[in-house]
Amino acid sequence: MIDQELLEYAQAHTTPESPVLHQLDRETNLTKVYPRMLAGQLQGTLLRFISLMIKPHRILEIGTFTGYSAINLAEGLQEGGMLHTIEVDPEQEEIIRRYVQEAGMDNRIHLHIGSAAEIIPTLDETWDLVYLDADKPSCLLYYQMVFERLQPGGFLLADNALWDGKVLAPRDKMNRDARGIDELNEFVMRDDRVENLLLPFRDGIMIIRKK
Repeated sequence: MIDQELLEYAQAHTTPESPVLHQLDRETNLTKVYPRMLAGQLQGTLLRFISLMIKPHRILEIGTFTGYSAINLAEGLQEGGMLHTIEVDPEQEEIIRRYVQEAGMDNRIHLHIGSAAEIIPTLDETWDLVYLDADKPSCLLYYQMVFERLQPGGFLLADNALWDGKVLAPRDKMNRDARGIDELNEFVMRDDRVENLLLPFRDGIMIIRKK
């Protein structure tokens, strides 16, 4: 983990988040049980920059939480592009829709509420960018479900790839979440259809490019 003082320095030297995102961050931290699930300024900016560089036409996000990362990712969409985001918890729907509207993203973000394993097969799309930030034991399943519809040259970003360092434990000592992440990390390393970078940023982001 980066030293707190260095983290604050990095935040102070990163473009500030928009007023809408700042308010969403604040409301999430005040009202949600696990606010650390929100991407936050640094990671949100990284996701926005990656999307702006790729200029995707179609983005799939698996795991919306309160919508912070979806709003950032949608900033890089091509004209007429669309981000589909899937959230399993119906209690998050109101805050997601409210902030998507406040951010002026109604025509760019399509929210699906329900099981990702059930919703993904119904989406007749080809993805330029996939952001995976959902239940960790199912990470490998989601990777396998979306891979064939990921464009050649497309990117998949898997969040929490280090799981607070718990991926370093022996496999039989890991909890289900750490084991699910480690399974995805190891599978990706053996997958000759991709090249990948495990970026030790925040809680780790596995950046995967389909060849």
